[in-house]
Amino acid sequence: MNLPIYYYVLGTPLGVLGLIRWGTWLVRRIPAVLYKPVINEHRLPLSIVVPVYQEDPEILATAIESWLANDVEEVILVIDASDTTCQDVAARYPVTVLITDVPGKRDALRRGWRAARTELVALVDSDTIWADDVAVEVAKPFADPRIGGVGTRQSVYGSRGFLARITDMFLDHRYFDENAAQSLLGKAVSCLSGRTAVYRRELLLDIEDDFMNETFWGVQSLSGDDKRLTTLVLERGHLTYMQRTAEVWSTFPDRWRTFFRQRLRWARNTWRSDMRALSKPWVWRHPFLAYTMIDKGVSSFTLLLGPIAMGYALVTQNWILAGVLLLWWQVSRAAKLAPHIRRRPSSFFFVLGYVVVSWLMAIIKITALVTIRKQAWLTRQVAVENGEVVRTAGAGADIGRHDDDNRDHDDHDNVIPLRRAAA
Repeated sequence: MNLPIYYYVLGTPLGVLGLIRWGTWLVRRIPAVLYKPVINEHRLPLSIVVPVYQEDPEILATAIESWLANDVEEVILVIDASDTTCQDVAARYPVTVLITDVPGKRDALRRGWRAARTELVALVDSDTIWADDVAVEVAKPFADPRIGGVGTRQSVYGSRGFLARITDMFLDHRYFDENAAQSLLGKAVSCLSGRTAVYRRELLLDIEDDFMNETFWGVQSLSGDDKRLTTLVLERGHLTYMQRTAEVWSTFPDRWRTFFRQRLRWARNTWRSDMRALSKPWVWRHPFLAYTMIDKGVSSFTLLLGPIAMGYALVTQNWILAGVLLLWWQVSRAAKLAPHIRRRPSSFFFVLGYVVVSWLMAIIKITALVTIRKQAWLTRQVAVENGEVVRTAGAGADIGRHDDDNRDHDDHDNVIPLRRAAA
């Protein structure tokens, strides 16, 4: 008997699960549509603190020029002692340079904010390029004295190709969906990305001991600094907000191996932070934040039911089911990515690629959960040994292949011009 197509979708557990997942998404999407950036005349002086480790010299120079163009109070570069190339780049600009021989990003951040002189401190990655009004925009939410930290909107800079396009789609989904909803419902953004996050300096000084001495199940934490800082600010009773009119651009990996290593590290950090947060009372004072943490963890598993169903359809030669699944993924994901597709209409043809990468990321997240106690930067020559952050073999040998988070820089002739996107 030939059944109508909707029986294959709604009459199966996969179809029911799809409706549930759509419902959980709408809980985020509706408030996300209502989000608005803060608009006022509030302004505070701002210091920029940048840990620098084996950054591409051209990217670093471009980034420094963009920060200085924002007329900030000071730019403080905390440069690893092994990185003489970046020290030479910094010497060309009116910036403060601190040289450190202590491995690891956290100590560099702490040295920087201790040296800062202003009420607001922006913690910025060394490959992050600012629009010309970021300093003005990020100060506006701080008119509310409860706000302890403010995040920005980020896009891909400096590379082209499939991975760059997919990463840009993921970023827009984050800033037009999860972060927008969290900002509206409770002003509690779960992670102010380390590419550019602005904090009240007095809070950074207050939480620095907890930040520097973080452990998870008895192991010293190495990465996850942005997630940890955001959590500590919320834990102290302050709020966090995403100011989407403050736009920055960062480089991202264009090689699969680097991409996977980056995502594995991020996933471990997220599991550790969210599991710890959900076990403490403070997070339940932000019910929507707790909801998104739980939903993100659950989706790591439910996402994989899609490829399992497609595999079953192909093995059994159920072409109708296979076709329905493909159509459903194309239409449903395009709907969820509508803000991005409005900005870059050609991304509609990358939607199924986005779906496949989502499955790969789900596998990475499950792998991260299984290996959650492992502390490794994966792209920096540092590691935790006997409870201490130490340099590992090869440190200092790869100048120009920086990564705080990622990044191989191969093709700077294909730099994407900076331009205003819709807020």
